[in-house]
Amino acid sequence: MAKRSKVTIQQIADAAGVSKFAASRALSGKSGVSDETREMIVKTALQLGYYNNTLRRKMPIAVEGRDAPEEGTIIVLFPDVRYQNEESAYWGPIFEGIAAGIAERGLHMITVTEPTGEGLFHVLNPEAIIGVITIGEVSGGALLEMNRLGMPVVMVDHVDPVHRTDLISADNYGSMHDLMTQLIGKGYRTFQFVGHIAYAHSFRERWTAYEQALLGFGLQAQQDSRLIGEEAERLEQWLPAALGEMQLPDVFVCANDHLAVQLLEACQALGIRVPEQCAVTGFDDTFPQACPALTTVRVHTEWMGRRATDKLMWRIANRSALPEKVMIYGEPLLRASTR
Repeated sequence: MAKRSKVTIQQIADAAGVSKFAASRALSGKSGVSDETREMIVKTALQLGYYNNTLRRKMPIAVEGRDAPEEGTIIVLFPDVRYQNEESAYWGPIFEGIAAGIAERGLHMITVTEPTGEGLFHVLNPEAIIGVITIGEVSGGALLEMNRLGMPVVMVDHVDPVHRTDLISADNYGSMHDLMTQLIGKGYRTFQFVGHIAYAHSFRERWTAYEQALLGFGLQAQQDSRLIGEEAERLEQWLPAALGEMQLPDVFVCANDHLAVQLLEACQALGIRVPEQCAVTGFDDTFPQACPALTTVRVHTEWMGRRATDKLMWRIANRSALPEKVMIYGEPLLRASTR
């Protein structure tokens, strides 16, 4: 039997009654089309077999030892919440790594960027989807729906308290502990952590490592509660006044580079010299333009994305195995914001 010809964007546009531009925007997950139009285009594409031109209508269940699929469609769920988007210096490279890993395998990808996932899969044909990769925080409703449909799922940088799936994340604990060990080794003795520790699982892991490092070296933690509570999400509003009143620590250890840059700007506005009067550190290595150059932890985000694709292929071939956690080590980088 002759092999089906590849379905084109133009064929999908014609079948859906929309322009080729609208079809392309909808299928790539970009803005420019309404939710209703996007759903209609996606449904049309799946019906035509765009995401897997030779995919059988009923996918066999992968079993232990089966090779990873050579064809199929992967959903990349990328909730556009907080700073989670493709333009982000942190999240963008993760997405690029996932996309590269999928493309190298000759598989198809559809990106979904709805803020929540409830009702997401009612417009998709589950039999055409071989797996899902989620980036960052994802709703419990989306995870519940994926679990109900029996879809293999790999989560990147998010831990759900109920749904256990394979996880790819930075080694937040180990990397922060190593950074603290180096700072203490340089002679620093007083510290303040900066970042709402309930904001994200990664922040909690970094805070825990920070605490444990101080404890391990016999140092007292006299933490300003404002710097780790909800107030830390509005840091730029009150920090300049607070800096003028508080006793400066040797080091402000920030949960990420975004917070560290806000702190650097507040110090500069008040004439506080960094690192002479206090040092500042970040995490993620997303602000190379910071002045002074920021001591931080380099997280290999694109590699996290590639490993997520690897893990999904493994999961599809090993459905019965218990969930696994893969942690990518981060590199502490000592720069000019510390002495």
